[in-house]
Amino acid sequence: MKNVVLLGSTGSIGNSTVKVVEDLPDQIRLIGLAAGGNSALLLEQTRRHQPGVISIADPLKAQELQNTLGPSIRVCSGNEGLLTLATLPEADIVLIAIVGIAGLQPALAAIRAGKDIAVASKEILVMAGEIVMREAREHGVKVLAVDSEHSAIFQCLDGKPPGSVRKLWLTASGGPFRSRADWPLEKFPEITVERALKHPSWVMGRKITIDSATLFNKGLEMIEARWLFDIEMARVGVVVHPQSIVHSMVEFVDGSIIAQLSTPDMCLPIQYALTYPARAVSGRVQTDFPKIGTLTFEEPDTDRFPSLLLARRAGESCGTMPAVFNAANEVAVDAFVNRRISFPEITTTVRRVMDAHAVAERPTLEKILEADAWARAEALK
Repeated sequence: MKNVVLLGSTGSIGNSTVKVVEDLPDQIRLIGLAAGGNSALLLEQTRRHQPGVISIADPLKAQELQNTLGPSIRVCSGNEGLLTLATLPEADIVLIAIVGIAGLQPALAAIRAGKDIAVASKEILVMAGEIVMREAREHGVKVLAVDSEHSAIFQCLDGKPPGSVRKLWLTASGGPFRSRADWPLEKFPEITVERALKHPSWVMGRKITIDSATLFNKGLEMIEARWLFDIEMARVGVVVHPQSIVHSMVEFVDGSIIAQLSTPDMCLPIQYALTYPARAVSGRVQTDFPKIGTLTFEEPDTDRFPSLLLARRAGESCGTMPAVFNAANEVAVDAFVNRRISFPEITTTVRRVMDAHAVAERPTLEKILEADAWARAEALK
């Protein structure tokens, strides 16, 4: 039985994680849950799974939950609540599914407490990948991928050293605006929020869905892969695969390519992270190749999606630039969703902020957080 703490239990990844736990009641137990603002769903999850400790961002909501649940379950709040959950002595693994910078400090706290972590929040490794992976090595804990792409690469590598790899290939669906015929570049300023939120393959949260439409999501994954698998950016590539069946591939130095394939379902990589190194029996994901019929691959169009070039630049610059890349994008996506800027202006905003940034090399965590705050203020301008 693995004791799991789930940070971000009411979001898309959190809900999928709860499904996995309910599929495997004899193998996985939820001992801690944290949510942002959805107290009603957190209450429902708590009553169903009876974790010992839960947390919610708002102290007032935390008090309401404590009054409702009584003394048998401890209710925490805010950042302190996240840190409490991340370091629960009885936890075996902490799954971090909090969007944005909020997951970074809990991730480091869990590592320092000797806990394995499963990472669904790209920002953790994008912003501070060098620090996170170094601390994980020092404390002898695992950093397991929850993204379908990184889970696929992890499975394909199967412990093989970075020197045996020629290239990591991250696959991208291409998002809703992949078709040049339906969406020529000159029509990009007309893209609405509603249209950008209609992803062709995956059901995800709002931020990650917009990122998938701009391919910023894939850019973030490139930087994440660089740190997670200890491989330089030059050996991380992207190929567009509209069917989203091949989740990523590893090309080895002898020319062999190994891929991981399955019908798109986030429950699969979540389950693998939580049961690793075992594979648990599950009927949730079924892949019918005759029905799928055809798998196709395309070169990404960086004229239409320059986010990939910006990501490569950020990853090659290292230092504080990845944090700036991430923070500026978060602000720009929020502005687009709130209809303050157009779809192409997301990329324009990020580029301008990156151009204005003076990179600090080998930064401390404090410097990374300073760069994050600077980039957000710069992007808001």
